[in-house]
Amino acid sequence: MTAFPETPRELLIAGHVNVDRFLTVRAFPPPDRTVPVLATEDRLGGPAANLALVASRYGVRTGIVARIGEGFPEGFIESLNRAQVDLRGLAQMPNRLTPTCTIVVDRRGQQRTLIDQGPMASDEGALPPSSVFRQYSWLHVTTGPPGFHLRLVRRARELGLRVAADPAQEIHYRWDARRFRSLLADSEILFGNRSEIARAARLAGVRSLSRLTERIPLVVRTEGANGVTAFAGGSSVHVRALRPSRVRTFVGAGDAFRGGFYSGWFAGLPLKSCLTAGIRAASRWVARPGE
Repeated sequence: MTAFPETPRELLIAGHVNVDRFLTVRAFPPPDRTVPVLATEDRLGGPAANLALVASRYGVRTGIVARIGEGFPEGFIESLNRAQVDLRGLAQMPNRLTPTCTIVVDRRGQQRTLIDQGPMASDEGALPPSSVFRQYSWLHVTTGPPGFHLRLVRRARELGLRVAADPAQEIHYRWDARRFRSLLADSEILFGNRSEIARAARLAGVRSLSRLTERIPLVVRTEGANGVTAFAGGSSVHVRALRPSRVRTFVGAGDAFRGGFYSGWFAGLPLKSCLTAGIRAASRWVARPGE
């Protein structure tokens, strides 16, 4: 792994670094039936990896906190190193299979997804040393074990980092009200799609998005083909989606949006410009994933 000098960096990302295993089928099988797999492909994936790669491409100096297991492809590590992603927080656990997301795609582009969490299933694990935290100004918390993430957030806050919360789809099944409210209390930005932000409001014990923004300064809600809306201080900013030149996959598009958003954020751009940068990055990803 690449050695990094003790110089300031922007964004430390806690979340999954996966093997994304794509299986292409003509149609999903009904119960108790079998269908042939037409094609398979393994890609580097996971919210932390995707976000770090995109943000790095746009000039944001990023690092990752994650756990992988045995069998993680060396070529994927090389891809992260080439992008100058700081991997001092990436721990490889012995005698554990690496996190693997199996994504079954039919000819209409619909998907079914299964995940083997591997070592990311456990709240246990050592935090990165304080020297790593001190190089960063922000911690972005995405998918992963809530107990571990809350320990990470507490340590980050003690060392002066600001926090963005982004549990993604795991807000529906890994986060309870007590833990989510603790995360929200230490965060300044909340990311999510419509269903995730609605779930966030319920876990926070509020009935409306306006009440949610009383708990956290900025809420960024992605809305698929309708674009993205940010809510802050009783007002909102909306940016329309771009039509991609072609559609290869929507897997990772939300992570790409966040990477583009942060490129504007750390450049000190106005909020609408940050949202626009995110939309452009997501559109590019949909057409050319991983590029």
